[in-house]
Amino acid sequence: MTKKVAIPTQSLQIPKPILITAKFLEAISPKLAMLFAAKLFVRPIKHKIPKREIHMVQKSKQTILFVPSINKKINIYEYGNNEKKILMVHGWSGRGTQMVKIADKMLELGYAIISFDAPAHGKSDGKTTIMTEFIASIIEIEKQFGPFEFAIGHSLGGMSILNAIKQNLNVKKAIIIGSGDIIQDVIDDFIQKLQLKPKIGLLLKNHFEKKYNEPMENYSASFSAKSVTIPVLIIHDKDDDDVALKAAHNIHKYLKNSTIMITEGLGHRKILGDTKVIESIKEFISN
Repeated sequence: MTKKVAIPTQSLQIPKPILITAKFLEAISPKLAMLFAAKLFVRPIKHKIPKREIHMVQKSKQTILFVPSINKKINIYEYGNNEKKILMVHGWSGRGTQMVKIADKMLELGYAIISFDAPAHGKSDGKTTIMTEFIASIIEIEKQFGPFEFAIGHSLGGMSILNAIKQNLNVKKAIIIGSGDIIQDVIDDFIQKLQLKPKIGLLLKNHFEKKYNEPMENYSASFSAKSVTIPVLIIHDKDDDDVALKAAHNIHKYLKNSTIMITEGLGHRKILGDTKVIESIKEFISN
């Protein structure tokens, strides 16, 4: 280790009919192609819970929490009964039990875990969401289930945690794994996967800024990092095909107190179950 709104897709495999439709619309009108992309951009994919996560589902106390600021309900997991708590935030198309290996280790260390299925994810209602709803969920969870000692986030969850800290989430340390950074980079990657021209990405960013009435770059992880003073551990894999390694280095650059750990051969998701990664998280929160 050495010192120091965006929605990352997660190895998104676009079905061929969608690619054909996108190219067809682009040929007719760039605006139609952009509107089609906008609908896809805010719709996460719900995946079946794998066997390795079942015990966390079964052993967690699950409740429904209403988040007034976004008028949505989310599914909460309370895993363990210890007094000290850690908040965990999954990424795009993830779920509240996705960081189960990390959660199990934190339980061994004497912490309880609070995690959740973000809007339109897992057992939570809805079909569409955006990062601001992840952030709003975190803020409401702190009110109802906090205080938290630490926060751990994966991918979009990492971005959301930095934004939430900027909005006064109170934790002693944070860990972000495979976190995205610049909003335009995320959009451009999404547009590339749709096999559309780069100009559609600019149209898409303008569309969201007009819809939400604020610059999307306000939610870039590196922008939020400027307001974060607590210690942050950044973990990222060289072979992450979803979020480029440059995101980790750029976030590291703007944080006042950060440590960066670069792994290899784990990609965007295997990193969550890696023994060395989990040991590094343990060391970081224990020191």
